[in-house]
Amino acid sequence: MNIIAALLIFTVIVVVHEFGHFLLAKKNGIEVTEFSVGMGPRLITFCKTEKGMTYKLLCSQKLFEERKDWEHITKYSWKLFPIGGSCAMVGEDMEDDSEGSFNSKGVWARFSVIFAGPFFNFVLAFLFSIIILGNAGIDVPEVVQVFPGQPGVAAGVQEGDLVKSINGHKISIGREITTYLQLHPLNGDTVKVKVERDGKEKTLSIDPDYKTYLFGFNYPSDEKSKAEVSGVSEKGAFEKAGIKANDLILEVNGNRVSDSGQLSTVMNTVKDGKQVTFLIDRKGKKMTFKVTPEPYEGKTLGFAASKNVMKGPGAVLKYSVIEVKYWIETTVASLGQLIRGKVSRNDVSGVVGIVDAVGGVIDQSVEYGVKTVIINMLYMSVLLSANLGVMNLLPLPALDGGRLVFILIEAVRGKPVDREKEGFVHIIGFFLLMILMVLIMFNDIWKIIH
Repeated sequence: MNIIAALLIFTVIVVVHEFGHFLLAKKNGIEVTEFSVGMGPRLITFCKTEKGMTYKLLCSQKLFEERKDWEHITKYSWKLFPIGGSCAMVGEDMEDDSEGSFNSKGVWARFSVIFAGPFFNFVLAFLFSIIILGNAGIDVPEVVQVFPGQPGVAAGVQEGDLVKSINGHKISIGREITTYLQLHPLNGDTVKVKVERDGKEKTLSIDPDYKTYLFGFNYPSDEKSKAEVSGVSEKGAFEKAGIKANDLILEVNGNRVSDSGQLSTVMNTVKDGKQVTFLIDRKGKKMTFKVTPEPYEGKTLGFAASKNVMKGPGAVLKYSVIEVKYWIETTVASLGQLIRGKVSRNDVSGVVGIVDAVGGVIDQSVEYGVKTVIINMLYMSVLLSANLGVMNLLPLPALDGGRLVFILIEAVRGKPVDREKEGFVHIIGFFLLMILMVLIMFNDIWKIIH
């Protein structure tokens, strides 16, 4: 099921990309020999001839090329392997200036045809974003929690503040804060955070240096849940003391604890590094543990700012554009990190990694219902569609961006680059791209196995 969902997402994204090429090719009078969904052998091929609609099951390549009534007509095919699609145009990769060929058209007509593919990926991401934000709400960068004892409190950050910028970088949606901090790690310098409070903007200076003591355990965030240990950190204070996951905390230093809310309140009072006594219920047996927390130094802003808010159609359209812009900028920034060597091979994924990621999202969403699964699948589609659009615009041979470079060179020179040489460059680029995809696939498999 997970594989089918991933293939469906990938196919929709690629087909929409090819549909962009198709529409602009038709508009500019370029002959499209075939528009197909999927790859491999043709299952069914149909087209409109002078005698009306015709179709052929399991059409061979020889018949496809030799059938006289199909000449100079666009054929539509559904192919065996449900992954990707294609838009084949006359003369796209060869020396052909005949009427209706790709090369017979002007510079900007060809530019629009090539650019339309990535552009349609951005359009698809925009349309899916409308559906997502209309149903799940807009990710507003509103402060929903200021963590006690952390830098945000000292700087004066308050719940309800709307984050407008960090160090001059505009913040429009909550996830931008996390992304910004990933791309610009805190180094100890003062961080300028502009917030809007009661309709007025003010700039807060946050010293991100943070010192505390850690007990090394997790418990439910829902304040009304049981004060149960949901997990312990390896080699952390709780593990060293002998407390285990699923233990129920009854008392902390003699203070009675009945739920996670009370546990949170009590834990905020024991951050001085002194030994703390915990009364634990383990499968009906009461046990006492003395835990000495471990010192920790880190860097943080000390607040969380991301809140889903339902808004009207106008805001949904506006923020759908912002969503697409966010993913485009994130993809470009990530590529920059990769080039500078700040991203490891474990952060790079191909088709296998995407299938695994989609499967993980489905597994996590299914318990919340069909609507949540659909919304999360659309969210993955937005991410992947914007990503594919950006990747295809890279000025590399065999990609749309590489073709656009040659067209722009032609526009500057006033004459095209030798078609044979251009074709050779794209063939080499395609070959190298295939090698890269195979390496990424094996890397994906390695990560999953380990």
